[in-house]
Amino acid sequence: MEPNEFKLTEEGIKAVLPPLEAEIMEYMWKVKEATAGEVYEHMKTEHPDMRRSTVSILMNRLCERGLLSRSMDHGRGGMRYVYHVTTTKQEFEERVVRRILTALMSNFREATYAYLSQIKKD
Repeated sequence: MEPNEFKLTEEGIKAVLPPLEAEIMEYMWKVKEATAGEVYEHMKTEHPDMRRSTVSILMNRLCERGLLSRSMDHGRGGMRYVYHVTTTKQEFEERVVRRILTALMSNFREATYAYLSQIKKD
């Protein structure tokens, strides 16, 4: 997953992911694998108006972004997807930082060097 947008006003991974996707990823990093139904059960207390189908859509988007993968499983109601994290939170954060610093170095090389050398001295 490569961040396309960095929101300066948001904290943590919400700076590079939409808020609900960020919440899903925070939960998935804790549990490592889950069904959309399990994630929905976790999120519905915080988001009572959310539909289960919304969670499925968001988890599929996270698969498209490469942050989750999914496999088929047989559950009580038949076939279901089980989602798995593809990267650790630390690996994801490092990739984001690398991408942002690379962009800064490409676009604002001297200012980036000056700032990094200034904070290194502090």
